[in-house]
Amino acid sequence: MKVAGFSFVKNAIKYYYPIVQSIQSVLPLVDEFVIAVGKSDDETLQLIQSIDNDKIRIIETVWDETLREGGRVLAVETDKALSYVSKDVDWAIYIQGDEVLHEQDHERITASMIKWKNDRKVEGLLFKYHHFYGSYDYIGDTRRWYRNEIRIIRPHIGVVSYRDAQGFRLNNCKLKVKETGAYIYHYGWVKPPEKQAEKRQNFGKLWHSDAWVKKYRPEITFDYSEVESLAKFNGSHPLVMHELINRKNWKFEVDISRKKFNLKGRVLYAIEKLTGYRLGEYKNYNII
Repeated sequence: MKVAGFSFVKNAIKYYYPIVQSIQSVLPLVDEFVIAVGKSDDETLQLIQSIDNDKIRIIETVWDETLREGGRVLAVETDKALSYVSKDVDWAIYIQGDEVLHEQDHERITASMIKWKNDRKVEGLLFKYHHFYGSYDYIGDTRRWYRNEIRIIRPHIGVVSYRDAQGFRLNNCKLKVKETGAYIYHYGWVKPPEKQAEKRQNFGKLWHSDAWVKKYRPEITFDYSEVESLAKFNGSHPLVMHELINRKNWKFEVDISRKKFNLKGRVLYAIEKLTGYRLGEYKNYNII
């Protein structure tokens, strides 16, 4: 079985992306790793080049930031990286620049790829999510956070990135997938408050018009306290994240017993906690 990893990145240093940790978390599982590095305002390219591993193949790109409909440029960059994956690869593991795999899931992930390798009905493999928020101690536990997404696909069968690169489609149809039982550790909402504010302003340009960008009043710092509900994270973080976690230099603490729902949100939250079922959940995949 041959496996590739792929990703894209731009301005990783400027916006505090753990891209090095993302790549390192995937490397033990793959034979090659393709990373599309967009022309950046910082030394992101040099950062990726500094990772000492022969599996890594860097593709330098330029983002088309006129593609503002729903963050479409992110999917385009994902597809660029995917197009460079070797033709004889059986599976391709996708990781975004703020996502990390835990080493405790490596055996489970490999076993899933082996199990479904020859079943051509299976077009992708599904992961569960931990969405960290504010600090490395809290995770989102409401319906605003997607619970599952495809992060392994069967390459070179026409699968492409969908919308803003959250998931994938084949011929504009949802992929047929199996569950891995493994987790993606998503750290996109954990960074210094001023970096989070800067990132939100910049990424708004990928979704909105020039008029919106001109009208938008940028935040100086991001207020992490404006969140409906969080839960305490009681598990362990991937080893590759430990150094970064120990360098954290801002504080965020929250009383997880206090919820900020409207009536509808409170009812939906209660139903989910009692039954495990999320009414109206968005699922960009079909589990077979």
